[in-house]
Amino acid sequence: MKRQLIWLRSDLRIDDNSALAAAAAKGPVIAVFLRSIPQWQEHGHGANKLDFWGRGVAALKTALNGLNIPLLHRDIERYDQAPAVLLEIAREHDVEQLHFNHEYALNERRRDQVVQDAFKQAGIAAHGYHDSVAFAPGSLLTGKGSYYGVFTPFSNAWHKHITADQLALRDTPSVQAKLAINSDPLPSLPKLNETPIDERLWPAGESAAADNLARFLRFRGRHYKAQRDLPKVRGTSELSPYLALGMISHRQCLQAVMAENSGHLGDGDLGLTTWVNELIWREFYQHVAVGFPQVCRYHPFQEHTKQLAWRDDDEGFQAWCEGRTGYPLVDAAMRQLVNTGWMHNRLRMVTAMFLSKHLLIDWRRGEAFFMRHLVDGEFCANNGGWQWAASTGTDAAPYFRIFNPTTQSTRFDAEGEFIAHWLPELAELPAKVRHAPRQDLLTDVDYPAPIVDHKAARLRALDAFKALSK
Repeated sequence: MKRQLIWLRSDLRIDDNSALAAAAAKGPVIAVFLRSIPQWQEHGHGANKLDFWGRGVAALKTALNGLNIPLLHRDIERYDQAPAVLLEIAREHDVEQLHFNHEYALNERRRDQVVQDAFKQAGIAAHGYHDSVAFAPGSLLTGKGSYYGVFTPFSNAWHKHITADQLALRDTPSVQAKLAINSDPLPSLPKLNETPIDERLWPAGESAAADNLARFLRFRGRHYKAQRDLPKVRGTSELSPYLALGMISHRQCLQAVMAENSGHLGDGDLGLTTWVNELIWREFYQHVAVGFPQVCRYHPFQEHTKQLAWRDDDEGFQAWCEGRTGYPLVDAAMRQLVNTGWMHNRLRMVTAMFLSKHLLIDWRRGEAFFMRHLVDGEFCANNGGWQWAASTGTDAAPYFRIFNPTTQSTRFDAEGEFIAHWLPELAELPAKVRHAPRQDLLTDVDYPAPIVDHKAARLRALDAFKALSK
């Protein structure tokens, strides 16, 4: 049997990995990881994501070594170097076929097509697998044959057409005979402008991901619907970083839900089915990136919103970044992001809507700030979420939906506990006062007055959207 080469990217696991399973079924496997830090930074990834990525590769190397699969490592500056580097490895090690799992953002799709073309020209087969989605983009379409631009019909079609084969876990490779090839040492992360967060906050690797999934389903899964919007409660799965880099698969998550929910995904326990919906949202945004590639060029999905009159407000943007807006829930959320590399999903909506609606600052600036700090930063989900909040995207919130941060605070952090944790300067205030502290109570507290009035900001945003011609 001839050697197979698997090119690993955002699929850092040995279990339920479509490309790895297919490669192992055809012959002895060699793995390769191409690190492209300059291009990743150009795409907005910051120190937190890059560090997590590197630690994930190290964990994967250990797992691959246990299967006698050597992991080769190469640094490249840009994606256009990938074809030559991969072909050099393939020729050096007499590889019969290349295997990889598809990625769906535009630059990544172009890169993969160029690689496939180069391998075809060289007479070496190259196979791509749709591993991070249940349905290959383009295979789940509207009745008119177009990509879905609204989530609910997409979700309904997903549930209607999903099959057991699509949910079946891929085989984990058996231990193969040792090859006369050693794994490469993994280089450390080069010095970056920002220091990564403490790695103990997000242990990397598929074992850590599996532990997270098991704890979530055991202790929180059935309460997900009721608790997922409460930032003081650890009510979400916290699996987004692991899904973003493929340290766990959507199939593993869905299979675990079915085991807990009598084999069901669309009905049964409301907490579990609500979480399944979130996994489908991830897939939806990957389909959107393929079907509507303008979003990958940082254009709004809603064409008419290109003309929106965003404000040039560097001071306001900086206050938002630093958690100094004078709206405690917004500020607490931003501090959570900067200090942990993660933000509660309800708060992602609140902070994104505050920037794009209250401050009327271009959503792309906020999207980039999130990507730079998020350990789970992934283009499709981040872009989709930001465009939803800014009312420029698919399934977007109506332009007149403008969250009142104070109302959101009293509703979802009623006792101000999340605020007190991240804004200790407000912790001594009475709980009910923390949501919108009066300035006369802050004479000895270093906390700013609101940088914008909610009612005035709301009217300004409404006027800006009404001025657009559809």
